[in-house]
Amino acid sequence: MTFSPRSLVALIAFPVAASGLHAGAVDTNQFQVGTLHVECHGDHGTPIILIPGLASGPWAWQATVDHLQNNHLLYVVTLAGFDGTPAPSGKQLIQQANQSLLNLIVTRKIDKPVLVGHSLGGTLSIQFAEQHSDLISGVVSVDGLPIFPGNEQMPPQLRWQMAELTKAQMYGQSPQAFAAGQLDYMRNIGVINEATAKDLARKTALSDPNATASYMAEDLELDLRPSLPHIQVPLLVISPYNAPDFAAQHISEPAKTGYYKSLLKGAPKLHVLSISPSRHFAMFDQPAIFEAILDKYLDSL
Repeated sequence: MTFSPRSLVALIAFPVAASGLHAGAVDTNQFQVGTLHVECHGDHGTPIILIPGLASGPWAWQATVDHLQNNHLLYVVTLAGFDGTPAPSGKQLIQQANQSLLNLIVTRKIDKPVLVGHSLGGTLSIQFAEQHSDLISGVVSVDGLPIFPGNEQMPPQLRWQMAELTKAQMYGQSPQAFAAGQLDYMRNIGVINEATAKDLARKTALSDPNATASYMAEDLELDLRPSLPHIQVPLLVISPYNAPDFAAQHISEPAKTGYYKSLLKGAPKLHVLSISPSRHFAMFDQPAIFEAILDKYLDSL
């Protein structure tokens, strides 16, 4: 089965972001751990760490926070450079985020949290589970995969070349060009509703274009499939599907779900569920369905 770069590669590529972190504000419910800005909600129950996607901020999980905070202890993290936070320095930004997530769990003594990630946040959650399954109780990944869709048959050198080209194309964008690109993304890939697309694209423009480019390049190079058997906790992956987006390729909803399963082959406790009609931000297009799936997953642990 062949998935075009426009349809599936873009689905993971440019999840975006952000409003009002105010990282410099004094707030006992907000703090910094490594390259992660952390917001806390709730004071009891199963701990859950919510990780937004590429260029996204806490706004991506606001409805989920509202839904869960009365019965769960929530930590909403934002990667450096997204949602108005300072841009990161150095290289290996995904690895920096992974280490910061480890530090968050260890230093704050968070007991067996569930990781819930969207897009890049989902990929980061899968990577963390491969390395530290003993520290968590489960992973929910919303359209985040162990390898960028469409790249699964590429050799590492070719993935690196694609990553470098993508970074060069994205790096150094003006704020206007970056904002225009996010609006196009949201309208065509991000969400179904036009008003929601405009709202999220407006928030998107507050993220750092160069940080977005760097994370994006690293994501394009990544291949976590060899270590999927190391994940010893239940892994739930959400596969959004909006039929009109795949009509030209004659890709059915079961076919897309099956494709995602093939990319995740080897994870011992895997479940892949489709949400439709929905685009990349499934929690915006179908909040009630997403929350019901999440509740059922949490109850099963």
